[in-house]
Amino acid sequence: MRKLVYWVHQSVDGFIEGPNGEFDWPAMGPELSAHSFELTDRADAFLYGRKVWGLMSWYWPRAEQISQDPHDLKFAPVWQRTPKIVISRTLENAEYDARVIGRDLAAEVAELKAQPGRELLLTGGSGAAAALTALGLIDEYQVVVHPVVLGGGTPVFPDKERLDLRLVETRSFDGKSVLLRYERA
Repeated sequence: MRKLVYWVHQSVDGFIEGPNGEFDWPAMGPELSAHSFELTDRADAFLYGRKVWGLMSWYWPRAEQISQDPHDLKFAPVWQRTPKIVISRTLENAEYDARVIGRDLAAEVAELKAQPGRELLLTGGSGAAAALTALGLIDEYQVVVHPVVLGGGTPVFPDKERLDLRLVETRSFDGKSVLLRYERA
């Protein structure tokens, strides 16, 4: 059975983007970058909600032309070659050979998890993560807390339902951010 891992960056006050949608605050230093590559090395498919997919599918095919950041230059070819799955109730298809699922999310993700292979990595966003959390399909939460207070925006966990988790690891990166790795309790 494959694991579904949710990997997300958040502010100290629990937001994944600021009040105006800003996402200019996560600091991807060398240690955090190395950890992100450990995650992608364990995965054989990337999952995205519709909104995050829009950002990723715009940026990563162009990253080598618009960025000189070492992390971006190393990750761009990884993104391009890794199978991608978009969770959406509104998209019919997606570019870059991405598969779109969401009509029967519980069955579709259960089927993905039952297939042989490595982990499934859900990156960022809150809508798809909330839906998968409600269905009990996320096995591990990797929350990276960055040293910024945004004062509002999109919360990492928009649902107000209680979710009991068990802390399995903490780790700091680059003297700035902290990983909180949880499993369902």
